[in-house]
Amino acid sequence: MNKPLLAALSALALAGLGAAPAVAAPLTAAPAAHADSPVPKTKSPAVTVNFAGTVSLSDCSGSVIRFPNSVDSDPALVLSNGHCLETGFPDPGEVITGQSSSRTFGLLNASGSKIATLRANQVVYSTMTDTDITIYRLNTTYAQIKSSYGISPLTLSDTHPTAGTAIKVVSGYWKKTYSCNIDGFVNQLKEGDWTWKDSIRYTSSCNTIGGTSGSPVIDTSTGKVVAVNNTGNEDGERCTVNNPCEVDANGNVTVHEGTNYAEETYGIPACFTTGNKLNLSAAGCTLPKP
Repeated sequence: MNKPLLAALSALALAGLGAAPAVAAPLTAAPAAHADSPVPKTKSPAVTVNFAGTVSLSDCSGSVIRFPNSVDSDPALVLSNGHCLETGFPDPGEVITGQSSSRTFGLLNASGSKIATLRANQVVYSTMTDTDITIYRLNTTYAQIKSSYGISPLTLSDTHPTAGTAIKVVSGYWKKTYSCNIDGFVNQLKEGDWTWKDSIRYTSSCNTIGGTSGSPVIDTSTGKVVAVNNTGNEDGERCTVNNPCEVDANGNVTVHEGTNYAEETYGIPACFTTGNKLNLSAAGCTLPKP
């Protein structure tokens, strides 16, 4: 997991796990694009991607997000990783909803300067099963954030991303942006005791490091969030903590040392209804249930 050492050790103690996604030293450069990878798209970006709307956590990155059907009066939401949850890593198969939280986030402007502190009042949803996400509800609305700080949320795309798409991984923790393409998709990505499905594999220039966990992955042609950055294979080990492996539909396992990954987010909007309320029984919602 792309998480700083001290934060990871704290989370390890909280979670009481013997082998939790923890230490994330800077990753080495990834190998050249895989033989079955598509040719990267070359169209020019239609939007400017910067730090506006991203946030810094105490140990991770994140972003203020909205869904296509959200309105300005809705309570604002923050997206990060499941393994960035302040109470410890969710166990395999565990889904957390409605958990009280008072976590704070540093809101960034376009240049990456912190302009405000936002506060959560609830962990709306968190899991490390099938995906790696935590969604916080803030004690303020999108309209209030816009009025006070001039910052609009990032919108989650509700369609599956496309291989070859130009993307940027925007880390609020490090105030650093990585630019690359979607190299392809992974049937299953296994790391330690956790398994994620239909993950995104980056091309080599997105060599994310510790602290980039939870960063939004933004399609540079639309400006929409298509995934959340979460891990990378650091030293070539097979399916161990900090060394995820790829498992195809036939069960074949491959390891790509130095390659980094993200979890898609297009399925999240279907699980939220009017007022940004979570409804895991909504039509089309495929997020794991408690």
